[in-house]
Amino acid sequence: MACLIVPAVQAIATTVASKVIQSKEKDAKTLKIATEYGDFATVKKVPFSKKLNWLSNLLWGGSALLAFEHLWHGEIVPWFPFLTAVNNPSDKAEMLHELSTVGVAMSILVTTIWIGMLVVSHIIEKRALKTQPAL
Repeated sequence: MACLIVPAVQAIATTVASKVIQSKEKDAKTLKIATEYGDFATVKKVPFSKKLNWLSNLLWGGSALLAFEHLWHGEIVPWFPFLTAVNNPSDKAEMLHELSTVGVAMSILVTTIWIGMLVVSHIIEKRALKTQPAL
């Protein structure tokens, strides 16, 4: 019913945090990497604001898909209060239960996937630093 609200609120928070962090970040560190052909390639280290933006994009995409699914099933309507569960007092308890279980679980799952992305990104960056030639 309203499980999309939790990831949407988290998406708003991560978007704001990403913009604030981006405004305070310095230029990204540039790495010079030796390629297998004997020449060098220049790459920039991924700043944390961009990584946080990955989480934001995952959450916004999931929230949009959930909103479409709820709209398709008639659980979201284009008039106030927008959620059909809010009209019936017995449905409010079910909606709050869904928010606290399904919505939170989805947000935790997406955040866990993002953390996995960070680990992979860190491993790739660390490997690039190991192969970096002495200047």
